[in-house]
Parts: sequence; C-alpha cells; structure tokens
Amino acid sequence: MRRSALLATLLLTLATATPATAAPPPTGGATAAATPIQVYGAWHCGDDYCTWGTLRDPAEFDSRNHWLVDRGDGRPSVNLVVLSFVNPLALLHATTDATTLDGVPRGMTSQIVDYFTAHGVRVMLSVGGITYTDDWDAALAENPTLLGQRAAAVATRLGVGIEIDYEQNTGPNLAGVQAFIDAYRAVHPYDGSGARPEARLTIDVAAGDRWLIDLNRRATADWLRTDAPVLDYANAMVPARPASASTSQASWQEHLDGKAQYSPPVPPLAPAKLTGGVYLAYGGKPLPECVDYATSVQRAAAPYVQTAAPHGAGVTAGLLGFMFWAAERPSTRGIGTVPPYTCEGGAGAGATALGVPVPMPALRQS
Repeated sequence: MRRSALLATLLLTLATATPATAAPPPTGGATAAATPIQVYGAWHCGDDYCTWGTLRDPAEFDSRNHWLVDRGDGRPSVNLVVLSFVNPLALLHATTDATTLDGVPRGMTSQIVDYFTAHGVRVMLSVGGITYTDDWDAALAENPTLLGQRAAAVATRLGVGIEIDYEQNTGPNLAGVQAFIDAYRAVHPYDGSGARPEARLTIDVAAGDRWLIDLNRRATADWLRTDAPVLDYANAMVPARPASASTSQASWQEHLDGKAQYSPPVPPLAPAKLTGGVYLAYGGKPLPECVDYATSVQRAAAPYVQTAAPHGAGVTAGLLGFMFWAAERPSTRGIGTVPPYTCEGGAGAGATALGVPVPMPALRQS
C-alpha cells in the first residue's frame, strides 16, 4: 500500500493510468442479483504513519480508534483490520531495536490484536508496503523460505493472517515469493473455511492491470485460481490519489478481464478472489468515504462490486468487498481518521447499509 505520495504519483503517471470510464454493467436481460459483501476492511497505520514503532496505551488507542469497533450502535464499522507495515528484512533477521521486537514493530502486540478480535474483527499483518520494496528484494534474495517460516510463526503467535505487499514493478523476485508462500503454507495450509485466522494469506496488486504486471500475472495464474487456490484473495490497492467510483470500477474490471494482449498474457481473475481499494483519508479534509456514506465512492460502487460478472474465471458474481486506506494516521500530512474526523458516518454507515457481516463469514471460493 502507498506510503509515498510522490513516488506513487510518478509510478501511476508512468504505468497505471486508467481510463475514467465505467466498467461494463452485468450482461443479460435482467438486473443481476446483489451478492453480499464479505470483506469490508481497513488498513491501519497506527499513529506514526505506518511504522507502529511504539507501544500503545490501551485507553489512548481506543480514544482514537473506537469508531472501528463501534459504528454508533455497538457494532464494528469493519470486519477486518490490516496492521501496516512489517519490514520483511527485519522480520527475516528477527531484528530487535528501538522500534522492532523479534522482527515485528513494537506496536503490533497481542493487546492490539485482542482489541479488535474481541469485537469480532479479523486481524492481519501487512508485510511490505512501497517503502520496504528494497527490503523485500533483499529478504527474498537472502532466504525466502526462512522469511515465510518467520511470517508463519508470527501469525501463530498473534493469531493473525498475513498480507503480502511486495511493490516491485521491475523484475520482481517471483521465485522468492513462491518460496515464501510455500514455506508459509507448509505451516498454515490453505483453509477455505476461514476458521483459522493464521491460515489467511493474501496479496496486494495494483488498482488495475497496468502496474506490478509480472507479480499480478503470476498471482492470477498460479496463486489465485479457484480450482487450486494457494492465496485467499488479492486486494486491488488504491491509486496515487482518490478516484471516482467509475474510475475505480474500470480499474478493478481490468483484473476480471485479464490482459490477453500482453506477452505473456495476464489471465482473468475470478471476482470472488478480489477486493477493491478505496481511500478513507487523504489530505486536510475529511472524505465522504469516512464521514458521509450517501456521497461516498463505496456507495456509488457497491452495485458493481456486488454484481460484477465473471469474465473467464470463476462462477459467482461480485467482488468480495472493499478495503479502505487507511485508519488513524496514514500520512505525515493530513487529518487521518482520528477525532473529530472519525468514520462512523461513512465506513460505519456503509457497513449498515451493505449488511456487512461481523465476524467475517467463510468466503466464496469461486
């Protein structure tokens, strides 16, 4: 997920521009039935811009994040929180320093995990982010198997899933990622029921199919198949700045369509293996996605997300749901989602309007 607006903007300009046209509506003479939203989550950057380098006081943490577990009626606003980010090289080396303990940021504690799981909210840790791309490269070159084993051990200890956020656009180490996945799955096999949180292993891809192409091609072809699943699903990340519903839908549709014209081609992805990323906080003004569901991107995009038809892969219609970037303080500049700009009226109201299940149910598999 993006942590450098300047770098992300440059990358988007060079490689990921998506036409601002709406994705095609479901085909057929009748309106497609809406598939229930299953994933409705938020990446969480803590109070130090995605570092999580210090222990949090429970009362202080709750005062800034209570909206996540209470949309105003006692029910959580989301059913998933992804703590972002773990440095993959620090994880490989089991680093202990001022901000890291045994390879994990000091703020990512069992107490924080329990804060969410006590309310039925699933928790994952995101390994990587664009700031740690070089560290992903170094860790995969050094010992990807040990990295996967250490990620699995952290998942076991904290009772969380793991998200792969490897944003290498040029020559990604795909053999290393495969070794990481193999090592993780040797400890935590794929579990379609979702009953074991630590068995949840996901990957981030670009908003559309025009950036992170090699990684996306490999993930779609080998790891996100419905007949032989390895990873649970992919998150289509947010672009460099907030996008309209129509632009977002067009980007997400690229994943469902694939890119047959590429050499080698990118195969289509099943809708049941994808979530769509939407901004929750950006800049100095609150976004509708946080404070006003009626005018939000998630409201406008919900009909597409719930009815997007398979286009060469999968059986059932509809993406898995939405992911929001990002809770608390995702950037050194901007208001984030802390009081008075908390998100009960946007993300929380959306959870009510869309009937988001808490806890997250077993996910559709095809």
